[in-house]
Amino acid sequence: MDTALTRLVGIRHPVVQTGMGWVAGPRLVSATAEAGGLGILASATMTYPELEAAITEVKQRTDQPFGVNLRADATDAGERVDLLIREGVKVASFALAPRQEMIAKLRDHGIVVIPSIGAARHAEKVAAWGADAVIVQGGEGGGHTGGVATTLLLPSVLDAVDIPVVAAGGFFDGRGLAAALAYGAAGVAMGTRFLLSKESTVPEEVKRVYLAQNLTGTVVTRRVDGLPHRVLRTELVEKLEDTGRVQGTIHAVRNALRFRKLTGLSLPAMIREGLAMKHGNEMTWSQIIMAANTPMLLRAGLVEGRTDAGVLASGQVVGMIDDLPTVADIIDTTVTQAEEIVKRLSGGTA
Repeated sequence: MDTALTRLVGIRHPVVQTGMGWVAGPRLVSATAEAGGLGILASATMTYPELEAAITEVKQRTDQPFGVNLRADATDAGERVDLLIREGVKVASFALAPRQEMIAKLRDHGIVVIPSIGAARHAEKVAAWGADAVIVQGGEGGGHTGGVATTLLLPSVLDAVDIPVVAAGGFFDGRGLAAALAYGAAGVAMGTRFLLSKESTVPEEVKRVYLAQNLTGTVVTRRVDGLPHRVLRTELVEKLEDTGRVQGTIHAVRNALRFRKLTGLSLPAMIREGLAMKHGNEMTWSQIIMAANTPMLLRAGLVEGRTDAGVLASGQVVGMIDDLPTVADIIDTTVTQAEEIVKRLSGGTA
């Protein structure tokens, strides 16, 4: 299936596996690349040495293009950019808008820059700075999300920029891919669908919790980190909703310090991150501390399998998924179904 995305990145299919923290590791990313999609390593929850090792492992597993998701505001962001350049990584994606000079440096070395954005004005800004494409996630998506549905956000971004646009939020099969292409998108990005695959390293008992959900199984809460965050509606999340401010803040401070030790993130960097999050958001300092605490809550659920003490990010599509296929099967069936729909709509006989 030939689109602007496949031509830009050099992949066979316009399907992206998103850079989910604690989930998108070498095994999942390399399986996606081998199946013809774009796998993206999640480096925000990795130390620099861990990212080095992860890139090496992906390259040992596949010779196909893959990407790395970076935090543009990380204290060692420049070093990580240099690492991508040295290792010849094909794509750099960003959850927060990268600086203009960072985009220029990556592009000068042949790396495709694809930031994730949540509004048309953000897409216009990064496009003007030289981004090659954007991923736009609607409110159906998991993790940090906005309040506008993909069906409205996607066309608004397509109208705003001339670079390839990848649609995310609410996609899990070929019907979604066909719909996104009909809107004018160059492909789709999926998170929850790839989380629920054989190659995903999420503990099996946690995958079963995901598979047991229905369409009302997720909730958008601000009690995880002060920002709208779509997660599974677990007992822990309900408890967070009911926890008093003081108790929640004490728990958050402990986990924030654990995350600092785990990643090597400096205290000034954490403070700067908190100030950046507070700017433009009506957030209390207790919510800022909860934001620093979030990676540990996600790690407890997605790595340690502690559904009692962890947060499980999820898109609404979790209620439509009831199996754990291989990554290759996910991509093959998605593309085949989309091709059949497009052929039928264009007057074919499929």
